[in-house]
Amino acid sequence: MKTKYPIVLVHGFAMKDTFFMKSFGRIDRILRIQGHHVYKSDVDAVGSVETNAAQLKNEIETILTETGADKVNIIAHSKGGLDAKYMIERLGMGDKVASLTTLCTPHRGTPVASFVLRFPRFAVKYAAFWVNTFFRVFGDKHPDSFTACEELKRTESMAEETARPIQNVFCQSFSAALKPEEGKADFIMRVPYMFSRWMEKGRASDGMVPRDSAIFGRYRGDCLDGSLSHTEVVDFMVRDKKRDQIFAFYSALCEELVQAGF
Repeated sequence: MKTKYPIVLVHGFAMKDTFFMKSFGRIDRILRIQGHHVYKSDVDAVGSVETNAAQLKNEIETILTETGADKVNIIAHSKGGLDAKYMIERLGMGDKVASLTTLCTPHRGTPVASFVLRFPRFAVKYAAFWVNTFFRVFGDKHPDSFTACEELKRTESMAEETARPIQNVFCQSFSAALKPEEGKADFIMRVPYMFSRWMEKGRASDGMVPRDSAIFGRYRGDCLDGSLSHTEVVDFMVRDKKRDQIFAFYSALCEELVQAGF
């Protein structure tokens, strides 16, 4: 059975469909084969939360017009969850979203962004200029990686507010955790993982987002029982055996939405 409302997959920071990368790997295709009506967001890869939320709003309004649906289900990875929350709460889209599921979203920030911002401001701004230039080539309309980095920095003071669900929207969240003892972590996450463990004093992390930062609404725990990195959650740089587990997670998640009437 397919979900009552279309599913919108919202990617995170620095992820975007290009000729060499897919923001959700083969996940959207697998869900479509299973009968679900699935769309992928194409918001800026390195845009700010505010500008990405406005882009996401436009995309969802287009989807609702095309499908005739009243609402959508959002499954958002990483910063995409922050973009979706802002859109719902600040841009008047609360009545257009049936459910919001966030996967490894840094609701309380990421220590990796905090670490980057320890460098001199001029150096971070200079690096951000080239990052923006790169992603503008791949279609970003309003790239602003410096602002995005500031929005992603770690904060302890917003714990209660960030965990608060959105009124009239079913909200749930999942985290992930790297467990190197269970096998090799993907190389892209190895360095961020070491930084995260160092700055978070050994607390569980997927390499980018500590487990406690991913808590929002109804917290469901880790996506998988075993080791899973921040990029593996969206089928990027994944070994075949684990990929089947990831597909099964998304399939089960959508089935739960069906059973809940979404």
